[in-house]
Amino acid sequence: MAVQWLFLALLPWAAHAQLLFGNRSTLEELAKAAEAVQEEASATDGFTHPTLCDSSVNQTAGYISVNLVTKYFFWLFESKTNPSSAPLVMWLSGGPGCSSQLALFAENGPCKVARNGQFTYRNSASWHYAANVMWVDQPAGVGFSTRIGTHDEKGVANNMLVFLQKFFAAFPQYQNTNFYIFGESYAGHYVPAITHRIWSANKAEEGQKIPLKGLAIGNGLTDPLEQYKWYPEMGHFGGQQEGGHAPQNVISKGDYYIMKGLVPACELGIVACNRGVDPDPTSGGVVNASACFAAYDACNFMAIMPYELTGKNPYDMRKMCTHGRLCYDFDMIGTYLNKPEVQTQLGVQKKWGSCNYAVDLSFVAAGDWLLRYQNLLPDLLADGIDVLIYAGDVDYICNWLGNKAWTTKLDWAHAAEFRQAPDEDWKLDGRTVAKLRSSNGLNFMQVFEAGHMVPMDQPKVALQMVSDFVYGKLGKKSMSESSEALVV
Repeated sequence: MAVQWLFLALLPWAAHAQLLFGNRSTLEELAKAAEAVQEEASATDGFTHPTLCDSSVNQTAGYISVNLVTKYFFWLFESKTNPSSAPLVMWLSGGPGCSSQLALFAENGPCKVARNGQFTYRNSASWHYAANVMWVDQPAGVGFSTRIGTHDEKGVANNMLVFLQKFFAAFPQYQNTNFYIFGESYAGHYVPAITHRIWSANKAEEGQKIPLKGLAIGNGLTDPLEQYKWYPEMGHFGGQQEGGHAPQNVISKGDYYIMKGLVPACELGIVACNRGVDPDPTSGGVVNASACFAAYDACNFMAIMPYELTGKNPYDMRKMCTHGRLCYDFDMIGTYLNKPEVQTQLGVQKKWGSCNYAVDLSFVAAGDWLLRYQNLLPDLLADGIDVLIYAGDVDYICNWLGNKAWTTKLDWAHAAEFRQAPDEDWKLDGRTVAKLRSSNGLNFMQVFEAGHMVPMDQPKVALQMVSDFVYGKLGKKSMSESSEALVV
């Protein structure tokens, strides 16, 4: 295997492995994405009140314009208990370019879709048991949202600021609740950029104040410089030496040593990509797209090629990759969301797709992939914004080893205290299901036996984690020891 993939280094490396793993984007896919733009002219600002998934709670779906050509789609479910006082959570999927409605149905929403795509059934671990939750399709062109154009975090952050200011003006009942931003995977870029932009706007009294209280990133790509060096260890040892649960030897010992030898070139490329760039969306910086693109090739050749050749699922190292780029079969979700009666209830007239690969490629081409966003968090932590970084420990693509490493190396006021804090057993129904490290508002959770999509693989654990976090109980040892699942 080592000889096979190393030989490929001699070939032109024009296809790019991504968090959207596996089969590469094709001209046909890009053409379909371009055609979809032509279907969006009828999308107008406004809201509907669906009765899908869970008719026992109030729902709102619709569009909010973020600029002259782009409208973001959202779908909000009120909390099952005390919606007037419950926190508000916004969920953002990654990709870049994947729809948050995919997570609604596959991970943490009120219902899941039957295999034939014709009906739904209840998800007893939906996050709306803990909070009011809305799933937002972004950036531009993703899911039911319209147009294509945003290709970096400055655009992402500015557009989301507009969306949220308009949302809180339209729904003033949420202005007095705590607001949390959750995201997964490439949202390790989105969430820090968006949250820091909101924080800056609130400080400057720039428009509608947003009641920001916290952020959370699940299996995210946040600090590539630290995270990429952990791929060899995760692929060969499975994180077992550090207390993880992924299998060993998915990547062979020979490939492990080759990968280790290629890590320094990847690191040098990431440093060059980030030279002179300020991740703060309010100030930005000129990105050297050529340097970033070269680093992207070098780093993903090191990290992705040897794993892809194993045929294993990069989102769950215990499984084979059995269905296209996402490795899972989510086709039933598209069937359901494209039913005319469903689209009528949602107020949409656009063919829904799980991921927009034109959006994905636009971020790669702009050099956004390897930019570092962890340095936006110290400002937020210093101002009392709570931060949760969590990771399923059988994921390869944004593995827990790399995520834990960057949190322990984060340069902030309480860095020494966080590094010295113990990794406590976190229990649910009397069973240890995770390890949690907490100090002064920063939390890192290693979720046992969960892959890239923690709410899908460990739904009860994810629901309890969310509930504890948004109600200020996470990191309180007595609370985690006595936790009982919120599943009903």
